[in-house]
Amino acid sequence: MRKLTTLFTITLVTILSISTSAQTADEIVENYIKVTGGRANWEKAKDMKMVGKAKVPSQGIELDLTMYSKAPNKMKVAMNFQGKEIVQPAFDGNIGWQTSMMTMKAEKMEAEDSEIMKQDADFPDSFLDYKTKGYTVSLEGEESVEGVACHKVKLTKKPVKIDGKEEANFVYYFFDKENGVPLMVRTLGKKGPMKGITSESLMSDYQEVNGITLPFTMNQKINGQLAVSITFTKLEINTNMEDAIFTFPEN
Repeated sequence: MRKLTTLFTITLVTILSISTSAQTADEIVENYIKVTGGRANWEKAKDMKMVGKAKVPSQGIELDLTMYSKAPNKMKVAMNFQGKEIVQPAFDGNIGWQTSMMTMKAEKMEAEDSEIMKQDADFPDSFLDYKTKGYTVSLEGEESVEGVACHKVKLTKKPVKIDGKEEANFVYYFFDKENGVPLMVRTLGKKGPMKGITSESLMSDYQEVNGITLPFTMNQKINGQLAVSITFTKLEINTNMEDAIFTFPEN
């Protein structure tokens, strides 16, 4: 009888420890916001400028890179190659555009692509007030990223139209179980040559900028192969960024 009681006690303690340590997707997201600076600091961020270099291993080239972001959904990625600015891509809040690699001139994106970018350019962070935006999160288990145990969280945004048909729009985030920051973001191509292709952005070298902890190194893999490696040398927040930076150059 004593052995049975002891066994029952051990089982009860085990169940209680598991239930108290288990986390929900909402708690993981809230912890992420907390450990990276807190809600107040995130809400103060109105724009961000990230300067660095991008390496493309398959082509053996290195480019100067500047990424611009401004609330609520403006963004621009500009690269300098042989003295020319190549934009890949930009979004001014309504219109998406980019530099054509054939003509080296700015070209507007299709209406569907612009609508997709409106959600992708979700500054300062997709998880900030995600419920108000109509997004949902769900915990999809655990997965190892570069040998680190992570919580796998699915962020589902509002549906988007692809070739006239409404499709689900979701992204997977992998949060380090120990320190709470995302180590990887996994997406699936929605349209064009990238449709159905897995893209993974791995983030590391987290540093504090204006009270917010951000990654200074990002490696993008396409179908498991390293496509681009980005190292930022300078990050600035609240630079009084002009809207003209994002505007499509009509001329």
